[in-house]
Amino acid sequence: MTSDYSEGKKSKRNLKKQRRVNSEEQFERLNTLPWNSSLPEGNEDDAFSLLIGSNELDGGFLTLEEIDESEYGLEIQNVDLNIEKEKIEGKTKSKKRKLSEGDDGERSGVEDLAENDDEVEESKEDEIKEVKQKKKNKNKNKNKKSKKKDHEKNGEANIAEETAEPACGSDGNDKVNIEEDVVDEEEYYAWNELRLHPIIMKSIYRLKFKEPTPIQKACIPAGAHQGKDVIGAAETGSGKTLAFGLPILQRLLEERDKVERLLEEKGEANERIAPESVLRALIVTPTRELALQVTDHLKEVAKGTNVKVVPIVGGMSSDKQERLLKARPEIVVGTPGRLWELMSGGEIHLVELHSLSFFVLDEADRMIEAGHFRELQSIIDMLPMKRESIENQPQNTQNCETSSQRKKRQTFVFSATLALSSDFRKKLKRGSANAKKDGLNSIETLSERAGMRANTAIVDLTNASILASNLVESVIECTEEEKDAYLYYILSVHGQGRAIVFCSSIAALRHISSFLRVLSINVWNLHSEMQQRARLKSVDRFRANEHGILVATDAAARGLDIPGVRTVVHYQLPHSAEIYVHRCGRTARASTDGCSIALISPNDASKFAALCKSFAKESFQRFPVQMSYMPEIMKRSSLAHQIDKIVRKESQKKAEKTWLERNAESVELILEDDDSEEERVKKHRKKKTTSNQLNKLQQELGSLLSRPVQPKTFSRRFLAGAGMSPLLQHQFEELSRKKVGNASDVGDNKRRKLVVIGQDCVEPLQALKSASQEACLDLKEIAQKHKTADTLRRKRKEMKKEMKKRMHEQRRKQRKKLKQGES
Repeated sequence: MTSDYSEGKKSKRNLKKQRRVNSEEQFERLNTLPWNSSLPEGNEDDAFSLLIGSNELDGGFLTLEEIDESEYGLEIQNVDLNIEKEKIEGKTKSKKRKLSEGDDGERSGVEDLAENDDEVEESKEDEIKEVKQKKKNKNKNKNKKSKKKDHEKNGEANIAEETAEPACGSDGNDKVNIEEDVVDEEEYYAWNELRLHPIIMKSIYRLKFKEPTPIQKACIPAGAHQGKDVIGAAETGSGKTLAFGLPILQRLLEERDKVERLLEEKGEANERIAPESVLRALIVTPTRELALQVTDHLKEVAKGTNVKVVPIVGGMSSDKQERLLKARPEIVVGTPGRLWELMSGGEIHLVELHSLSFFVLDEADRMIEAGHFRELQSIIDMLPMKRESIENQPQNTQNCETSSQRKKRQTFVFSATLALSSDFRKKLKRGSANAKKDGLNSIETLSERAGMRANTAIVDLTNASILASNLVESVIECTEEEKDAYLYYILSVHGQGRAIVFCSSIAALRHISSFLRVLSINVWNLHSEMQQRARLKSVDRFRANEHGILVATDAAARGLDIPGVRTVVHYQLPHSAEIYVHRCGRTARASTDGCSIALISPNDASKFAALCKSFAKESFQRFPVQMSYMPEIMKRSSLAHQIDKIVRKESQKKAEKTWLERNAESVELILEDDDSEEERVKKHRKKKTTSNQLNKLQQELGSLLSRPVQPKTFSRRFLAGAGMSPLLQHQFEELSRKKVGNASDVGDNKRRKLVVIGQDCVEPLQALKSASQEACLDLKEIAQKHKTADTLRRKRKEMKKEMKKRMHEQRRKQRKKLKQGES
């Protein structure tokens, strides 16, 4: 037994020696590998001087060249986990068996062997752990790849090849969107100059804002990084909401990051750096629709930040809004009336303004108008007074603001128009207490009272015409009675895309909407007398319909941002050039194109001339009206007017009757019918005739509306009866192609697009672009016509006066003769 054991021991020693020799040979081969030093040669004293302030080595001191496995005999073996386990288990069993058979005298040798075996087992176990870890990593990569494929199949996202591991412990609002990992940052390169927070950049990627607008490029650095007050002016639809919204979110996120950094470094942080559950930004807008729209935009950008944005507007329950304010939102967007109502009522969240960091006035030119300024002035008076600004202090435009600047409240004033005096900054420097109000215009007065500083950044990007560059303006000359017919022509023949029809009065709005509904054109209304819920419902329905029509007063002229509005029709001209600018601003927004059409009657000539004078325009393009359609249009509009007149009379009578009955019931009076039998019969006959007339008119109009509007020259019997126009030829070719293509799909019940032969239903903008530029309305000619018309009227009046005088003289002479004859 002892001899066998000693022989086994010798053989193991020989194996160990052989392993040592093999390992030394491998080390010698590795030492012979060629290598190059990354450090500069010949400078042994200061070998690490290259590393100071440079990033050339990228963390490496020596760089080995690539190793060829076949040349050096190095092969990486694949380790099978199951085989290695079996080997270890077999070795341990054999050793235990040998130990049990050995004598007590030989225990010292056995202990040495057991120690060696333990070392072998530990080394094998380490190898097994490494293999397990490698397999886990491979499985993770496989799972990631399979997830990528699934998301690509579902069309949810296009994932990049390298994905980061998902972060643990994130909140529900901070879920990782797969789309954000795939963003091509080169497309959004222009945003990098603004140095925005990564969370804000994620929102920009998600919303697909490829580059900032000019007003955003100019205002965000001054507001977000330099801590300045900002006065901004740009055309409507230029992105002013994000120009003041992004600096607010940037500052709030930077403060939170600073608090987290201090907690990690020192274990504590001052609560004043990023105060919680207090109002940080107050945004005031002139209209409810604009306030709700600004709220929606800021909520979209603030996703994933836990920053709460709440709208406070009139026309809605104040109790509900008080409940919203109990959640302590950081940003409040509201109208002056409801804000002051809650502030004066002692709403704690709106009254505690000690931590207010931002005060924003959007559409500031409208704020100065009657009805807004009193409430706005009361709100401004409640704001905490600013510390006096530190003058003569060198400021770095690229670096962040100083600590003294950062504590101050920032004020942003934005408008579509801007006119400031040359000494505006001096007046701001003097302060609101010492400044003289004489000579200040509205924006200057508002800015001064809001407490803006002398180093305010003024950004004026309004062009000479103030209107958007992509807007095409046009006019249609007609009489007052023909306006309805031309409006119906625009909406029926060119009824593509969303359109807004603007009126100056609610009475005209009701007339247009009832007239168009009789002609089976579905429209939505928006005016100031509607309840807030009805206004929001109209806007939502108009937004949901791709070819919707909104009839509105000037209440919808400001701030209403609805994508896809292609046409703005001025049924009645506005009272000022400023309102005309805001009306036209509902289309051609955010670098898109659009058109406006003004219906001008002789009564609007003086107003239109004043409008053109304010914009320094000498000519307007005429909208191309195909007169061959007008006989059919006029016939339909006249029938619609007759039907509308009868229906309105009946509804008025019913309303008066119900009003009388309702009031009589409230006073507990019994109404008696004093009409005689003959009068009752007459009323019944009259009612019957009007109902018959109404039915007859409705049937006639229904038969006309069942067919599409066709030009007068079009023949329904012979399609080419009026000549083969290029339009007809093109339509016939398209129909033949569709017929051949759809021959196999006989059983397909899908609804197909209606094709009207002989009619090309195009957008008004396309019709304007295809029309000849020669068809322009010369404003000088209009002024000349207006003068000649005035002179003719004066001459007619003078002639009438002369005729009356002559007739009076003749009658007087006749009377004298009669008196003389009688005497």
